[in-house]
Amino acid sequence: QVQLRDSGGGSVQTGGSLRLSCAATLDTTRNLVMGWFREQPGKKREGIAHIDTDGATAYADSVKGRFTISRDKDKNTLYLQMNDLIPEDTATYYCAAEPDIPTIATMRHLGLSAVDFASRGQGTQVTVSS
Repeated sequence: QVQLRDSGGGSVQTGGSLRLSCAATLDTTRNLVMGWFREQPGKKREGIAHIDTDGATAYADSVKGRFTISRDKDKNTLYLQMNDLIPEDTATYYCAAEPDIPTIATMRHLGLSAVDFASRGQGTQVTVSS
C-alpha cells in the first residue's frame, strides 16, 4: 500500500521557480515508478515527469528542460523542481506511484504515465501569473 502526500505549491510570476515535494509511505525494497501529473480545467490530465528506482527519468515535452524530478530514497520523498514557470503551467499537481511498474522502460512499453498510476497524492495548486 502506497500513501502519498504532496506539498509545495503556490503562486509565482512568470519565470519563477517552485519545488514540489511528495512524502511517500512505501515498501523501500520494491522497484517502482513514481511521477507527477497535472490537471488543468478543461484539459486532459498530463503525466509530466517520472522516475524509477534506478534513477531513469522521463518527461513530457511541455516541461522538458524546465522541470526536474528527483527522489530521495532515504527520506522516501519525491521532488519536482520547476523552473522558468509560465502561465500555461498553472494547474493542480499530483504525485503518483505505481508499484506494479518497476521501470521507466516498462512504463513506456505499456504506454502509460503518472496519470494511470494506482496511488496518488491529494494535489497541490500551482498558479503562475504573467
